Amino acid sequence: MKPHFFAASKPSPGTAFLVCCIIGCLAAVSALAQGGALSPYEDENDGINAGGKWVEFKSEDKMTAAKRVRFELLADNSFREDPDYRPRVELLCENGEFRQSEFNPGVRLGPPNRPGFWGQPQMEVLVRVDNSHSHHGWNWIRGHFLLMDKGTTRELIGAQVFKVELRTRNGPRIAEFSPTGLDLAEVRKACDLTPKKPD
Repeated sequence: MKPHFFAASKPSPGTAFLVCCIIGCLAAVSALAQGGALSPYEDENDGINAGGKWVEFKSEDKMTAAKRVRFELLADNSFREDPDYRPRVELLCENGEFRQSEFNPGVRLGPPNRPGFWGQPQMEVLVRVDNSHSHHGWNWIRGHFLLMDKGTTRELIGAQVFKVELRTRNGPRIAEFSPTGLDLAEVRKACDLTPKKPD
């Protein structure tokens, strides 16, 4: 008796879509496992590890061709208001120069509690850099994030321990970061920024 041979059936469009989804998910998991991160911004490349827990994202302005680099560090903890979103610090640089750094707590900030030099709303925060503590007035932006000063940013990139105590709508909170391991040569190249010790 001759064996029966069956012709291979073509995969359905649904099966092909499922296979593509699985491959895409595996690629994303592989990228994250190597220390990178998916970018939330449309024109930004997915992140690559910049040393330690830092992630570096690059983009180019479509109109001006400005080269932009963003370094992101996620906190070691989250706030109880949103346990799925960790506070973060971002260093924003353009064409090899530092532009600004932002502290995003991931929750609604309390109201500003002091004016800046030009009268802009600020929030006073307590910052710990390694074993040094200092108070800073950071510009309060629409109740969502704070603009850090450049001096604190330089202290952050060379620190082992970095903590920020701030007021949210629900009271004081402390964001805890582990900034050690950042590729300082890459930061200098992208931002012209060097670390400094706390005063």
